[in-house]
Amino acid sequence: MSNAYLWVKALHIIFVASWFAGLFYLPRLFVNLAMVPSDSHAERERLLLMARKLYRFTNLLMIPALVLGLLLWLYFGMGKGPGQIWLHIKLTLVLGVIGYHHVCRKILREFEGLQNRRSHRWFRVFNEVAVVLFAAIVILVVLKPTVG
Repeated sequence: MSNAYLWVKALHIIFVASWFAGLFYLPRLFVNLAMVPSDSHAERERLLLMARKLYRFTNLLMIPALVLGLLLWLYFGMGKGPGQIWLHIKLTLVLGVIGYHHVCRKILREFEGLQNRRSHRWFRVFNEVAVVLFAAIVILVVLKPTVG
């Protein structure tokens, strides 16, 4: 393994873990926003400011995570060859994570426009989706299950 490959892999892991940290916490802010009383404008604005900043920061973490992952796949050949179904499943899950990320943006916009109709309990369940996706991706990468 080349030194460049190991650096790209390490940076990919760092950015993915950081991206997910944001995806773990942003829905937690949504739980808190959903619980804010309608007359508590200062608390609502403070939480919205935190959510906006976190979403922007999470966006910045997502980009290098995806670019470095593409480098591992397309340039270094990770997951290429026969019996590498794990990578195809992982890429499908990554598309799910990107979708989840964009759903977080939509939800944030709903809170900004005072249009949220979901309960804090719904957001508690929604918060677990990122955990399940992260766990499934890590298991696939570590175990690399094959077919046949």
